[in-house]
Amino acid sequence: MTLTKPKNIVVGITGASGAIYGVRLTETLLSLGYSVHLVVSNAGWRVFKEELGYIASDREGFLNERFKGYPGSLLYHPVADIGASIASGSFRVEGMIIMPCSMGTLSAVANGTSDNLMTRAADVMLKEGRLLVLVPRETPLHAIHLENMLKLSRLGVRMIPAMPAFYFGPQSMDDLINFMVGKVLDSFNIEHNLFRRWGD
Repeated sequence: MTLTKPKNIVVGITGASGAIYGVRLTETLLSLGYSVHLVVSNAGWRVFKEELGYIASDREGFLNERFKGYPGSLLYHPVADIGASIASGSFRVEGMIIMPCSMGTLSAVANGTSDNLMTRAADVMLKEGRLLVLVPRETPLHAIHLENMLKLSRLGVRMIPAMPAFYFGPQSMDDLINFMVGKVLDSFNIEHNLFRRWGD
């Protein structure tokens, strides 16, 4: 007898501006019934505070409260927990999304520096041949940024810069955020209705 298990996806949120992208991605995946393994860098928690007003002494408790009420399940992993399930290739996941992705994290992934759970989990995706999507959020970009992106792209990493489109007639900030989240979900062939597609 084969048991159908919930699909696991790793979501990383770094200290790049655009924390709302990672929050909306997490909400959407949970609403679709996925098990989300969430990792937030220390700088990511700082951006939560600065951009979204999230202040939490109990980080896990805060996230469980913030993301409750969805059919999917949230599993929070502290960024220092290098022994977490997602640090091992034997733990099955569909893939990993880092949204937004700072240039520091992108550089660490590009150079195989696995000094925390975020970069270790990304390294596992590469070594296991699983889908890894990075959503860099920086401007302007210098040559090192671009070289790191090219290096990762050649390894099969999907680079989806936080560049929302305007052809679908966005009417709000939410529309622009949803577009970027939808483009990430498209990489995983996950059905959604977050934006109107060209030709629809």
